[in-house]
Amino acid sequence: MTAQSILDIIGNGEGIHVEFKSSFNTETIVSLVAFANTKGGSVLVGVADNGELTGVQLGKETIVNWVNEVKNKTAPVLIPDVEVVSVDNKNLVIITCDEYPVKPVSTKGRYYKRIQNSNHPLLVSEVVDLHLKSINMSWDSFPDPLHVIDDISLEKVQRAIEVMKQNQLSIHEDPLAFLMKYDLIRDNKLTNAAYLLFKEKDSVNTTIELGRFQDEITIKDSVRSKSDILTQVDVVIDFVRKHINKEVIITGEAKNIQKWQYPLEAIREVVINMILHRDYRSSSDSIVKIFNERIEFYNPGRLPDTISVEDLLSNNYRSTPRNKVLADFSKDMGLIEKYGSGIKRILNYFRGVNLPVPEFRNISDGFMVTVFSENVTENVTENVTENVTENVSNDRHRLIVASIAKNALITVDELAGRTGVTRRTILRDLDRLRSQNVIKRIGPDKGGTWVVV
Repeated sequence: MTAQSILDIIGNGEGIHVEFKSSFNTETIVSLVAFANTKGGSVLVGVADNGELTGVQLGKETIVNWVNEVKNKTAPVLIPDVEVVSVDNKNLVIITCDEYPVKPVSTKGRYYKRIQNSNHPLLVSEVVDLHLKSINMSWDSFPDPLHVIDDISLEKVQRAIEVMKQNQLSIHEDPLAFLMKYDLIRDNKLTNAAYLLFKEKDSVNTTIELGRFQDEITIKDSVRSKSDILTQVDVVIDFVRKHINKEVIITGEAKNIQKWQYPLEAIREVVINMILHRDYRSSSDSIVKIFNERIEFYNPGRLPDTISVEDLLSNNYRSTPRNKVLADFSKDMGLIEKYGSGIKRILNYFRGVNLPVPEFRNISDGFMVTVFSENVTENVTENVTENVTENVSNDRHRLIVASIAKNALITVDELAGRTGVTRRTILRDLDRLRSQNVIKRIGPDKGGTWVVV
């Protein structure tokens, strides 16, 4: 690297690929491990946290000793690239580590990942996931240590075979041979995926709680499902259909038109995603809450660190199914079309019927999708902000005002998820609404609240 390129990097500050250190120490090795477990990166030794050039004193064996220390304190062993550059008569050392092919890498028995400009310890579940992804495996492909072949229903397997035949797939195997063909049985052992798909009896590890709420705390109807996940798709969709509105439009022709409160095709996509991408190792349950003007679908298992909500909405991501065997099997059953296209279809379905796009967000240890009926924009805007809507220039701005009126603590990311635009666009919209005195901010960016003027 040239001195100027180093100065350019320093000028941009620390980030997901860059860390500054005044001297080589244990934290330097932690950063290299975090880079190896994420997307690779460089530690610039001789640069203070604020970007000031401090330089380092180098002896004859200094670099060799540093490299050996990295090798001795990492597992698997990291061998970084090292370059010494003189900038303003000061020695800077650039220690670079590529993303490691077989993860995770540890130092002194601890694992780290890189998020934005800092290193974060990995949870045990994250360590497991990182390793499975690096060897192109997933949890559902491993043997189920608690169940055997007798714990599944071969009749359910046969029904799945019949569905696949209707999808023009040629299948001639009996149920057991079929399970082996799809790697649902390995070495005569039932896999986690096979048990989830075809279990004979109900069990708590697939529990989905379903509720129809009159308000935030009053439940009008509830159902609990503990069945196999293929059955649960229909159970959840039937419960939603039972508790949402349906309008019959008289056309004067032989067949009238049914218009549902939400596009059922989109609801089906949301439900299938919720069930297939759930983290079944978590002790948390999936939860569906139906309110008058919205439905919340909560699922254990957050988005991968490599995918943001904005990536989802812009379709700018590579699909990495948490449960690869379940996803592959469901594709052949016709439940999903192809990896990574479900979110785009959901957005298109809602836009096609002029409803707000759903809100997607990581929450607690899981992921939530919230879909909204027209009431959320019409009623809230009309009742709470009727005096200011004439100043609001478009539908997105009206949805922002309505969302703020409903939740004064709503975040920029949540607004972006609800409106289907980027974070930058939301910030620009908020500035415009504030300049028009439609909304105002009380308190700091973190910890403050919004107010509809």
